[in-house]
Amino acid sequence: MKILVCISKTPDTTAKIAFTGNNTKFDTAGVQWIINPYDEWYALVRAIELKEADPSTIIHLITVGAADADPIIRKALALGGDEAIRVNADSHDSFYIASQIAEVAKQGGYDLVFTGKETIDYNGSSVGGMVAELLDRPYVSLASKFELSGNKATITREIEGGEEICEVELPVVVSCQKGMAEQRIPNMKGIMGARTKPLKAAEPVAVDALTTVAGFELPPAKAGVKLVSPDNVEELVRLLHEEAKAI
Repeated sequence: MKILVCISKTPDTTAKIAFTGNNTKFDTAGVQWIINPYDEWYALVRAIELKEADPSTIIHLITVGAADADPIIRKALALGGDEAIRVNADSHDSFYIASQIAEVAKQGGYDLVFTGKETIDYNGSSVGGMVAELLDRPYVSLASKFELSGNKATITREIEGGEEICEVELPVVVSCQKGMAEQRIPNMKGIMGARTKPLKAAEPVAVDALTTVAGFELPPAKAGVKLVSPDNVEELVRLLHEEAKAI
């Protein structure tokens, strides 16, 4: 079985967010980059678990990005990927990214494509569904469990008020979320081995992006906290009536 795991480079959750170019570009100065947690902790680790159960399984990683994404790809290889493909393009348009992934998937003949449910910077949750459509494959989103028996996958996904269990035959595209697997840390053997694993740079196919960034805007600064003495009930009631906002 061949698995393609989609990897995205995202800012660390503690990064200070700022914009440049009249608020049209993310300011990358001093930002620490990481593997998107949904891609790493759930999609990649579940693929590794499947390989552990069946050592003949091959895991390829794919990311769409410039050469500065190579360090995070090497970390993913250290965790357990066999080789990686980086499509040499810098775009944040979901359709463009999905088209590049789908093109690689078509050429590679993958049985299973794993993505994280979303990236923690753009929170679009759209790439997985687009990849499935472009490949003309079934798509299961928000998967929290994935079990494989032969060529049939049993997938548990969250729905409003409960869970839904789906059965589907491979090939399939699945987006992964919490519950799919447990986070792992690369060991020294994996880190050393990742240095020699193949990381191929591929040129993108010609695709028109469907969206452009008009601008970014930070949320308004939080207002100061007002402390009210527990003895001053009248003031508390007044504030709740006049100044408190409904949640």
